[in-house]
Amino acid sequence: MKYAAVLFDCDGVLVDSEPITNGVLRDMLHERGWTLSAEQCMRRFIGKAVRDEREAIERHTGQPLTEEWMVAFRARRDAALREHLVAIPNAVAAVLEVFTLYAGRIACASGADRAKVELQLHKVGLWACFEGRVFSGHEMPRSKPHPDVYLAAAEALGVDPRACVVVEDTVAGVTAGVAAGATVLGYCPGPIGHSSPDELRRAGAQRLFADMAELVELVT
Repeated sequence: MKYAAVLFDCDGVLVDSEPITNGVLRDMLHERGWTLSAEQCMRRFIGKAVRDEREAIERHTGQPLTEEWMVAFRARRDAALREHLVAIPNAVAAVLEVFTLYAGRIACASGADRAKVELQLHKVGLWACFEGRVFSGHEMPRSKPHPDVYLAAAEALGVDPRACVVVEDTVAGVTAGVAAGATVLGYCPGPIGHSSPDELRRAGAQRLFADMAELVELVT
């Protein structure tokens, strides 16, 4: 294999969750007085943890971002994901093949909370490929765009992060992978919910691709 391990982001790479999560977030921010279009909400929050945007949310709503509000957000988000979530086209087949080719040396390293990541992997049938190798930015000292979650994933797999390849679709995620020393592949299928090819390239993605069916060839 070309790399020591393959490290996947989750949202926007494995599962088409961003429109669902951002729709719930937009509704709840609107309820607090901050009105955003779907595109504005995507561009502001894509690839970021809601908790890391506390200052902006509190400034625009004039209300504190309480733990009670976060609990309500996660509950509404998870209910919507259970009902509507689907896998990114061709992602399941690609992961299954990479899992076999790499003898299980893959991991999911997400900026999202663990409960969300695990819910999503179960929902699209990928849990068996990542069980025991799921890493959440919420459990790290710093989340993306810092490299902590990718460094933790590489350490757990017993490999040098510089020998890993990271699969990402946002500027924050690409920045994190590059900071970890990994080679980064930028997934950019086009629709809103992913960073643009130019943005991913500027952030340091070494190769861009638009269809998950291309992934196996890129990592072997």
